[in-house]
Amino acid sequence: MKSTIKDVAALAGVSFKTVSRVINKEKSVKADTLEKVTQAIQSLNYQPNNAARNLAGTCSFTIGFVYDNPNAFYVIDMQNGIISECREKGYELLIHPCESTHADIITEIQQMVKRTQLSGLIICPPLSENNEIMTELSALDIQFVRVVSGTDDTVENTTCVFIHDRQAANSIVEYLISLGHKKIAFISGDKHHKSTLERRDGYLEAMKSHGLDVNPDWIVEGRYSFDSGVNGAQQLLKVGDRPTAIFACNDEIAAGALLAAKLGGVDIPAQLSIAGFEDSPFSRQTIPQLTTAAQPTKTIATFAAQLLINNISQNRLGSKSTEPKHQSYMPKLVVRGSTAKLS
Repeated sequence: MKSTIKDVAALAGVSFKTVSRVINKEKSVKADTLEKVTQAIQSLNYQPNNAARNLAGTCSFTIGFVYDNPNAFYVIDMQNGIISECREKGYELLIHPCESTHADIITEIQQMVKRTQLSGLIICPPLSENNEIMTELSALDIQFVRVVSGTDDTVENTTCVFIHDRQAANSIVEYLISLGHKKIAFISGDKHHKSTLERRDGYLEAMKSHGLDVNPDWIVEGRYSFDSGVNGAQQLLKVGDRPTAIFACNDEIAAGALLAAKLGGVDIPAQLSIAGFEDSPFSRQTIPQLTTAAQPTKTIATFAAQLLINNISQNRLGSKSTEPKHQSYMPKLVVRGSTAKLS
């Protein structure tokens, strides 16, 4: 027979409520009590029953991850980062992919929250950048943490993890300019992602700061996909005033652009430099490998989960913070073989 929480309590010589506080990682437990209960748990090989925990309290021990992102590598890194923290704190993770542009997206998220009785949500772009969704979640009185593109001086009365996409994009273009490139093109990601706008603005600001004109033909609308990079590069290679460098909105786009250029007989990087963004596996699977901006997605996800679970715990103890918490991450330039000095 499986051991129960009462078996653990009896062996440790404490109440089952004390065992529950240990399982829930509450900081109020004394060190000696924590040690006794932990030893009893290990001795009995006791496995907490999350379903029972959920039924016993007013809140569940399950958090949700809500996203709409075509980049599988990004999604996997986010999941792994959140799961690592959930395992540490005894929570389960519910994963809910959806379409951010769907007409009933707000109703879908509302119903999901009510149906699953989640104790909190981690929300990624572009959903996290939808103010209507944020308003409805606040009305549901559920804890949530947003991952958003931008800086913490632009926001928002909600708990957020910020990615400084604009500054990182600016650094990439500054690096290309330092190599002698003046004709630098930009292949966009999805328009409804704020990261696209932030990275585009970083590109434009760098060009402007050096007095470099931007040919409208050098800015190509696209999506966060490999095919978009292929199509975008093919379009740019037909431009009369052809660029000598391409900054793609992410590594997947950049990888597609690199393939299209090579198939078109263009030498990378001797004739064309290409840079991406995020440092996803795509950036290391091309020949040559891509110059990019390293975005620590798994670390971001883990920190978002830490923020969320901490807020949930404070709320349960009746000490809900009135001040939103903010944390920022700056993707760092990684130089590889896809970029070189203009000859």
